[in-house]
Amino acid sequence: MSDSSPARTGPVPVLEVWCELQCPDCRTALDDLRALRARYGDRLELRLRHFPLEKHKHAFAAAQAAEEALEQGKGWPYVEAVLGRVEELDRGGESFLVEVAGELGLDAEEFDTALIDGRHILIVDADQAEGKAIGVTGTPTYVIGGERLDGGKSQEGLRERIEEIADRLLAAQA
Repeated sequence: MSDSSPARTGPVPVLEVWCELQCPDCRTALDDLRALRARYGDRLELRLRHFPLEKHKHAFAAAQAAEEALEQGKGWPYVEAVLGRVEELDRGGESFLVEVAGELGLDAEEFDTALIDGRHILIVDADQAEGKAIGVTGTPTYVIGGERLDGGKSQEGLRERIEEIADRLLAAQA
């Protein structure tokens, strides 16, 4: 049986999305991320990276919850659901994070346990340390093809720039 899909000469380009789930600017960026997913499908990997900001008291717990959602197979749907309701996260904190998990059909009890036992803290800490090391200062920040694009001040033109870089990386593989 032959495979008619085009041969890939290298790994799929990765767009790292440095995000914080209590950040209104990250919520604004969702439209761009959806458009990129629609345009590239599995030809571009969107990789969630955590950069919780101290000014948001539930951001660190939200990052851990996103890791639990990823582990349960619904990372991006969870991220989108929480970002879409930033104000509720502001008010509800960890109980809101568990509630969203239940709404998405995830194991809410396991979410609660993960937030208590801190099983994802090291991942979040490592992301934050790496972000600081490469110059991330706010969210959202994108890294693709070795280039860092800061979206915290404005999303204006960012998707187009990401597409230019992704197209260049994909063309180099062809």
